[in-house]
Amino acid sequence: MRLVVPPEAAGERLDRFLATCEGVGSRAAAERLLEGEAVLVDGAVRAKSHRLRGGEDVELELPERSESTLAPEPVEGLRIAWEDEHLLVVDKPAGVVVHPSAGHGSGTLVHGLLAHAIEGGGDAERPGIVHRLDRDTSGLLVVARSDEAHRRLQRLLRSRELVREYLALVRGRPRSRAGRIEAPIGRDRRDPTRHSLDTDTPRDAVTEFELLELLPAHALLRVRLATGRTHQIRVHLEAVDLPVAGDPSYGVADDLGLARQFLHAARLAFPHPLTGESVDVSSPLPPDLAAALDIARTGETGAAPRR
Repeated sequence: MRLVVPPEAAGERLDRFLATCEGVGSRAAAERLLEGEAVLVDGAVRAKSHRLRGGEDVELELPERSESTLAPEPVEGLRIAWEDEHLLVVDKPAGVVVHPSAGHGSGTLVHGLLAHAIEGGGDAERPGIVHRLDRDTSGLLVVARSDEAHRRLQRLLRSRELVREYLALVRGRPRSRAGRIEAPIGRDRRDPTRHSLDTDTPRDAVTEFELLELLPAHALLRVRLATGRTHQIRVHLEAVDLPVAGDPSYGVADDLGLARQFLHAARLAFPHPLTGESVDVSSPLPPDLAAALDIARTGETGAAPRR
């Protein structure tokens, strides 16, 4: 496949640009192509971090797309919050992994969505997936129903036009009513199962928060993602001494009787990638988080913060 880099892509990394190209579909797929030297920019192999200037000729040798072996499965509690023929917004229940991975070959959100005409976009094993939520984070995410919708949603995500707002209950008192955390995140140097600021593989990460309610021992925050790194909100809030209630890895395990972190993707807003229509969808707190918030308002506390 041959294409010309458009002027609006000037300054963009090669791997990020390729991820939005037809037939590539994801950053991971773009990196595989680059590692296999299956991409030429003006006739030369380039590093994934190569910055484009616009106007280059790009040649890609795309692999044949493999057929998915996934089969539809029911997912308890799955709700479609908004949909049209191009995409849908899903309200994911806690405890559900977004797509198949090691140790999660069935029962994922993708399995539950196969009955909803998810036909393309992204890898064969994660069709339509544009962004993710942690297994124990509930709430909204947008899923593409076609390759074209997937590519355009990725561009919205990259240009930060996809607004992702979360509700987080944290232990402690914020130092200000609003804040912005800018701190690169990567896999932790000592514990590969965790992500942290202490890393050999830092990636830019930006989280914004606003205080909604100050409680006796907790604070309810509205959190907005400017980037979407793994465990970003949980890592960033721990770093500023505001650990998430109920979070066994980065926050306060078993706090307020919670069996999981108090983190809910409460709002998604974006211009429709094909029609331009404004899409703005909200999700109420699920019962377990609403109950924990009621307890926090009384001033009762549970476990001490993890150290």
